[in-house]
Order: sequence, then structure tokens, then C-alpha cells
Amino acid sequence: MRPLKETVNTIVSALANPLGTKNHHIAGHQARVAQLACAIGQEMAVSPTLLKRLRVMGFLHDIGKIAIPKNILCKTSRLSAYEFNIMKDHPVIGYGILMEMEFPRPIARAVLQHHERLDGSGYPLGLFGQDILLEAKILSVADVTDAMIFSRPYRPAIDLKKSLKEISRHAGLLYDPDVVNACLSLFMDKGFTDQLTA
Repeated sequence: MRPLKETVNTIVSALANPLGTKNHHIAGHQARVAQLACAIGQEMAVSPTLLKRLRVMGFLHDIGKIAIPKNILCKTSRLSAYEFNIMKDHPVIGYGILMEMEFPRPIARAVLQHHERLDGSGYPLGLFGQDILLEAKILSVADVTDAMIFSRPYRPAIDLKKSLKEISRHAGLLYDPDVVNACLSLFMDKGFTDQLTA
């Protein structure tokens, strides 16, 4: 019998790989978000159990995009309001996939919530700060940070200092301030950029 960790890794890879084939930007993004989310978790001294979950969540946070049309995922210009509404379905789709596969509920819920914002302006549920899981708050910052500092189909990468300044500016409004501080510390004090794989 294979060790549980190996089995989980195989399942996660099997789920994540088809999404990467739809858009090569997504494949790298998934791996880097998992890496950054775990690093933020370590910086915040979260439990070993939560660290393991963060890795899985990072790889699978965008799994719902497997149901989003490729012409929307790979569009090189700004999405229309209609297209963006379709894109906004991916957390709900991802949640459904993971629940159907009987992943632990906290993992599925964090995937559902990773686009929620402290002020209630996020999606799909419009949750406010106290109702958002810590895991989702960490995923949110890792996701947004990576989305800015690496290129996307619709725009080039943004300068690291500008990206971190933008995240810092929204600490306490959109993003959890403790999570933001941990993220900033990684990049500004510990040279985390050198550890990220492109």
C-alpha cells in the first residue's frame, strides 16, 4: 500500500494537470501559489496540519477553471462583464468538484472562499472578514501576489515593489493584515523571490 502522502500527491497532480493544459500560465500559477501559501503559513506559525492543507489548496484553488471556456481563460484582453461573470463561477465549481470527490471540507471551503475579501466585496458569497477561513485569507494573498508579479495572458508582470505596495495598501480592507505582513516579510526581509519557480 502506498503512503497516504504519496496517494494525496498523485490525486492532486491528476486533478491539477488537466487545468494546466488549458493554459500554461495556470500550471505555473498553481504551483507558485501552493509554494507561497505554505511559506506564508510557516511565517505565521500555523499548525502542521494547516500547512499540509495549504499545499493542497494552493494546487487546487483554481480547479474550477477546468469548466471555464478556453477562449475566456486565454483571452489576451480585458474580460467583458459577461465573461467575468462566467469566470467568477470557478470557486463554486471547484468547491463542487472537491466535495464530490470527498476532499476534506476545510479544503473545499477554502477553495470556495479564495476570492472573498474582508470588506465583503469579494465573490462568490460576499463574505466579510470574520466569516472567511484563515486558509482562504492566506490563499487570497498568495493568489493575488503571484497574479501580479508574474505575467498573465492579458498583461505583463508587474514590478515586485509596486505589487507589494498595492497589497500593503489594501491590508485590513481587502486582505487580512497579519497575512499581508507575513507575505511582505517573506519578500522584503527573506528574499523569497529567489525561491519562486517561474
